[in-house]
Amino acid sequence: MTQSVMKTYAPADVVFDKGEGVFLFAEDGKRFLDFGAGVAVTCLGHAHPHLVAALTEQAQKLWHCSNLYKIKGQERFARRLAENTFADVAFSCNSGAEANECAIKVARKHFAAKGSDRYRILTFAGAFHGRTMATLSAGKQAKHCDGFGPMLDGFDQVAFNDLDAAKAAITDKTAAILVEPVQGEGGMRPADVAFLQGLRALCDEHGLLLMFDEVQTGVGRTGKLFAHEWAGVTPDVMAIAKGIGGGFPVGACLATNEAASGMAPGSHGSTYGGNPLAMAAANAVLDVVLEDGFLDHVSKMGELFQARLQDVVDAHPTVLTGVRGRGLMLALECKVTNTDLVAKCFANGLLAVPAGDNVMRLLPPLVVQEEHIEAAIAILMRSCAELSEK
Repeated sequence: MTQSVMKTYAPADVVFDKGEGVFLFAEDGKRFLDFGAGVAVTCLGHAHPHLVAALTEQAQKLWHCSNLYKIKGQERFARRLAENTFADVAFSCNSGAEANECAIKVARKHFAAKGSDRYRILTFAGAFHGRTMATLSAGKQAKHCDGFGPMLDGFDQVAFNDLDAAKAAITDKTAAILVEPVQGEGGMRPADVAFLQGLRALCDEHGLLLMFDEVQTGVGRTGKLFAHEWAGVTPDVMAIAKGIGGGFPVGACLATNEAASGMAPGSHGSTYGGNPLAMAAANAVLDVVLEDGFLDHVSKMGELFQARLQDVVDAHPTVLTGVRGRGLMLALECKVTNTDLVAKCFANGLLAVPAGDNVMRLLPPLVVQEEHIEAAIAILMRSCAELSEK
């Protein structure tokens, strides 16, 4: 069945043909609790009525018309992001990698337009910013870069959560600092509040742009609309994607007017970015996520889930060593190989996602309820017990 698909994936032996809320259903009828959410993408679960209605309505009118013309949904999307964040402007694209590519270009163009030769961007060990050549070069993870060299010049990297190392790495060629408030693929490692506040201070001191990669952490995933809000700092540029489309491919690069001052007509573009279908999905997601009480629900469920995951850790110390993360962006620190636990959970009807530092990510839809969490805990307890017996 997959012989003609380029062998860049090693998919599990299952085909899902429908989803409903926090559940996915395989062709054979087996039901799975989806606590991977397409890697933090389906933030409102599957077949959410408001998203289905918005896409259905738009699909009957107009799919695509290109950015040679004004797109009302795109203008509304950008305005709503500006109203609810630090940003003044937004560029719409299709993915997180594209959003980060745009951020990188914004930083370089910002200084070039001012006649400055600053172009280098400081990043952090364990980072993941995407699979394009520029974003691979920014992340520098060997497992992603191997065989694709040489990497692009312009990126310097230091240890995550090490403010002194970041300060020492700044030169007269440094243009920006790019950081994830929580490293997702890198092992669900949260940035310290003092670290993020220190990076803001360094950027202010040296005239640099602070850029946050909130592709995985954004759109309510941690209990705030965006994770940097927990630290009380604001970036100059921010990349978002994943949850903002609720399953439809949508990304965006947000910026202040000053940060984006070099981005003139023709400086960047996207054939599909901001198309009417994508904007219908993104605006529908914002309708729900911005409702009063929605983020409070995420925080409440996140606290409950983290506490119950600690119960699993306490019950199975030969399999697990701890819990980390924030909100509904959580991970179990594994003593066994993380992919073994992922496979065992899959066999028992729970979908989860492996990540770096030998952790298993748990990223349920933000609409998850207490009964879903308890069902997941039961499967985790069973799966850990079966691994303990081995």
